[in-house]
Amino acid sequence: MSATEFKESIDHLESEKPQQLESLAERGHAVTDEHGNVLVEFDAAAEKRLVRKIDLFVVPTVAMIYLWCFIDRANIGNAKIAGMQKDLNLHGYRYNILLTSFYVSYILFEIPSNILCKWIGPAIWLPAITFLFGLMSMATAFVHSFGSAVVVRFLLGVFEAGVLPGIAYYLSRWYRKSELIFRLALYLCTAPLAGAFGGLLAGAILSLPGIGSVHSWQQLFLVEGIITMGVALIAFFTMTDHPNTARWLSDDEKALAIARVKSENVGTTEVTDKLDKKKLLAGIVNPNTLATSWIFLFVNVTVQGIAFFTPTIVATIYPNESIVRKQLWTVPPYVVGVVINLIIPFASWKTDRRLVFFISSACLAITGYIMFLATTNPRVRYGAVFFAISGSFPFGALCNAHVAVNVLSDSARSTAIGWNVMVGNIGGLISTWSYLPHDSPDFHIGNGLNLAGNCTILITSILLLLYLGADNKKRDKVTDDEVDAKLAGKTQLEIQELDWKHPAWRWHL
Repeated sequence: MSATEFKESIDHLESEKPQQLESLAERGHAVTDEHGNVLVEFDAAAEKRLVRKIDLFVVPTVAMIYLWCFIDRANIGNAKIAGMQKDLNLHGYRYNILLTSFYVSYILFEIPSNILCKWIGPAIWLPAITFLFGLMSMATAFVHSFGSAVVVRFLLGVFEAGVLPGIAYYLSRWYRKSELIFRLALYLCTAPLAGAFGGLLAGAILSLPGIGSVHSWQQLFLVEGIITMGVALIAFFTMTDHPNTARWLSDDEKALAIARVKSENVGTTEVTDKLDKKKLLAGIVNPNTLATSWIFLFVNVTVQGIAFFTPTIVATIYPNESIVRKQLWTVPPYVVGVVINLIIPFASWKTDRRLVFFISSACLAITGYIMFLATTNPRVRYGAVFFAISGSFPFGALCNAHVAVNVLSDSARSTAIGWNVMVGNIGGLISTWSYLPHDSPDFHIGNGLNLAGNCTILITSILLLLYLGADNKKRDKVTDDEVDAKLAGKTQLEIQELDWKHPAWRWHL
């Protein structure tokens, strides 16, 4: 379809009174004109009912998947102080190497996994990889050497790689740009919840006398791996790829769900497009994606460092406590983190702003690491853990939402989110070497690194806000006639492939 034919089809639709949501929701029909003007008025009450229904049927399943994804990744921190370090002879830097093996595969398979998620479909891909990483978690209970632990940890990274970007991409098919941030938070808040619940669960499991030949730390991996595989089997029956395939939506609700997502992407004629190389590349080279992924790198130095080393740090703060009590001391900071991880994205949703919350969250984390470095008082340093968790965990929702809402096509969104998480997890790789044995108990290197990282996040966020705001002002000066001239002679596919270069596009701040 040429740009002229596209305009004629829009004119035809505009002449129909009332607008037919069903026709606008069909593949091949846009819900905006070439200038980004929405061609239909949505019923606010119907939208509200639809969003509540989507929340009920979509969010709980992905939240459970991510909860157990994070538990299966981070339980190694609990296992370390419960005897794993001694049994597997993790002397020197072996524990750090074990953590690194996970991130090597986790980074390499990030983008390929998200492309496969789009190609195969989230409803099959996400439950499948959940079952497999649950299997790898269970297998960890039966390793008896450092080498075998490295292999299993590497495979765990292969299967977990697609979870965070896959879920973020999946949710972007269902929600408006302003709504997406809070829904991402609803499942990402399970990360700090996993820290709290993981500590409680670890304490309970470690209190068991043993399961056959499996004992102490091995029980953590066995029990939690089996639960994860159970969650995966449930997800096979509860997940659906997109609104068109949802049995729990009526035809009118399907049309509304599709049309409202298309309405926020200028010139978009389908919610789930076919794989397109130019669109895939557009998601990565987007300047917002590149800047946000740089921020997410430093975020993950903090987040993954907290996940892997909080039990160790707490153990140095309270060295005389029992193993079970040390596990339980890790719970309160994560509980506060869950609350903050919902409050900040909720405020972001209601204000439809993200970058200002990048800035405020970075300030919270900076406060925490200054406290770590400024004193050796156990109570103050324990309080610093609260600030570090509260300031860093909201970035999971903030960064992935900010990337997702600043691309146009479904293909570009899959690679943009995949790239963001891939680069971010280079930070996870760095975090495995941030807290070293010889730096204990004060961990000046690890805490200093995280302080510097969060200062970098703060500076980059301010610069990105200024850049995108200035570019929007520049785009506002482009007239409709100039937009028409730039689009003249282009096919509809060529117009879609412009993505963020489309003259009617505006950045979402």
